[in-house]
Amino acid sequence: MMSNLTTQSYEDVLGQIAEADERVVVMTAENRAAIRNLPQRLGGRFIDVGICEQTMLGAAAGLALRGRVPVVHALAAFLTMRAFEFIRTDVGIAHLPVKMVGGVPGVLSEANGPTHQAIEDVSLMRGIPGVQVVCPADAQELAAALPSIMASPNPCYIRHNNLPARVPHQPYELGHAERLTEGSDAAILTYGALVGEAFEAAALLRVRGINVRVVNLRSLVPLDTAEVDAAARDCAMLITVEDHFLTGGLFTILAEHFIKRGQCPRLTPIAFVERWFRPALLRDVLEFERMDATGLANRVASALSAVAPGRLVNPGVINAHA
Repeated sequence: MMSNLTTQSYEDVLGQIAEADERVVVMTAENRAAIRNLPQRLGGRFIDVGICEQTMLGAAAGLALRGRVPVVHALAAFLTMRAFEFIRTDVGIAHLPVKMVGGVPGVLSEANGPTHQAIEDVSLMRGIPGVQVVCPADAQELAAALPSIMASPNPCYIRHNNLPARVPHQPYELGHAERLTEGSDAAILTYGALVGEAFEAAALLRVRGINVRVVNLRSLVPLDTAEVDAAARDCAMLITVEDHFLTGGLFTILAEHFIKRGQCPRLTPIAFVERWFRPALLRDVLEFERMDATGLANRVASALSAVAPGRLVNPGVINAHA
C-alpha cells in the first residue's frame, strides 16, 4: 500500500496540535532546530529552559501534574542520560504523559564523538516501565506518528528523524509495524534511520536470488509481536539491524520475546558491539560501519551462507553498482 501519510513537517503538525489543544506545551533545552518557528505561534506555551535538561524534565512533570501535555526537546544523548533520573522518577513513576523528543539519535549524530552519540537510548528508555519508545524511519513517518503519540496517555520517547522518506509507507498506527518487502530466506527487522538502507539492501539481495522480508517496526514499545512472530514463522533467519548498542536494543527485545515463549528462532544481530562509531558524515559512517545498503546486503548474504552454504545463487561480494 502506498503512503497516505502527511507531507507536512514535524513542526507544522506539532504546531497545529498545540494550537488546537491549549493543554500542549512545547519545551526545549536550547535545541530549536526542529521547532524554530513555534515560539511566535505558541507564545507563552513555548518554553526554552536553556541547557538544563534536568530542569526541563522536572518542569514538564510539574506541568503534566496540572493537566498539561508537555513535548520536550533536547539532544538524545543528553535527554536520555543527563536527565535519566528525572525521566524515571518524575515522569515514569508518576506515569505522566510527557512526550520526550531526542534529537540526532544513533547515526544521525554525524561528525560527533561518543559524548554526543545516543546509541544506548532505547535501552535506557525501555527500562522505565510504561514509557513508549517510537523510532520513525524518516521525517514523513515522524509527522504521521505525532497525532497517535499525543493522543496516548503514556509517557513517550521519540527518536527524532528528519531524513527524507525512501520507502512507501503505510498509514501510521502506534504499535503496528509495516512490512516493506516479502521474502522467506531471511527477515530484516529494523527501525529508524536504517530502514531505508535495509529496504535498498533487500533490492540488492533480490537480484542475487535472495528474497528478504523487511519489517519497519516503527515503535519498539509497544512492539508489534504479531508481525515479529510472523517473521519467525515464515523466514529461515531473523536479522536485527539497528544503530544502537547490541545490549538492550532490538536484539535484546526480541531475545526476551522469544525466550518468554519458549521459542528459539535463528536470530542474528547487526548493531554496535562494545564501541561507539567513528565520527564522520552520515554517509561515511554508514559505509565504514557496513550499515549502508551494500554493507547490509553483504552481511545478510554472509549470515545466510554460514547456515546454508549452497543457498546463494550468485555467491560473492554484492556491489551496489553491479
